[in-house]
Amino acid sequence: MARQALIVIDIQNDYFAGGKWPLVGVEAAADNAARLIQAFRHRSTPVVHIRHEFGSDDAAFFTPGSVGAQLHAKVRNQGDEPVVLKHFVNAFRETELQAILQQREIEELVIVGNMSHMCVEGTARAAADLGYPVRVIHDACATLDLEFNGQRVPAAQVQGAVMSALAFAYASVQSTEEFLAAN
Repeated sequence: MARQALIVIDIQNDYFAGGKWPLVGVEAAADNAARLIQAFRHRSTPVVHIRHEFGSDDAAFFTPGSVGAQLHAKVRNQGDEPVVLKHFVNAFRETELQAILQQREIEELVIVGNMSHMCVEGTARAAADLGYPVRVIHDACATLDLEFNGQRVPAAQVQGAVMSALAFAYASVQSTEEFLAAN
């Protein structure tokens, strides 16, 4: 089996109730992410946390140094699990993520987190372009309702569109149960 790492993307306080940018279904997705984190820890398999901050204090969310920009309590890093700070959608862009993965001889990525249509998708596509086999755990990811051309797009449709596009060419897309049963 290829050496895996779990990449936990942007499960941060601002995405939860009371935060600046709450997502649909974020509690259930974070619970599934926490189950996966525990499974990876139990196997002594690397877990890498990604945390987003915007560059200015007037950002809509994830303002530098804010409580909202901190990792949520359900998924906080432990021990030597690195936390990669990013400022862009793609977690590989201008970060040490690739170096961390190379140092640990990681060959396959399992991705969970937020937002499905932005940082999860951007990172999954970048990882595939870098040659990593990628698995995205769809029910450990969350998104929100969007608007396009005056039309509201419900979060469930956003999620379905993103996951089907990733499954078409970039990643194996599985549920938490499917992944845990096979690993």
